[in-house]
Amino acid sequence: MQLYRFEAVIEGEVIHIIIAAQSDEEAFQYVDIELEKHYLRMPEVEELSLYEKRRIQKGGGYVLQGQETFVD
Repeated sequence: MQLYRFEAVIEGEVIHIIIAAQSDEEAFQYVDIELEKHYLRMPEVEELSLYEKRRIQKGGGYVLQGQETFVD
């Protein structure tokens, strides 16, 4: 299993989305599901980038610092 960190640009704002999935395809599907759960209706995603991917293991994780972003 992998831990994926995505960045989406929605209404000009960068949104970070963290997903656990077995494959890249599955991870992208879960991004849509999580966005639908978070917003009342599915927002228009201007840009979606896979920022980071890591194998899940005990003690693994991410540090999100300030405005660290891949998207300009």
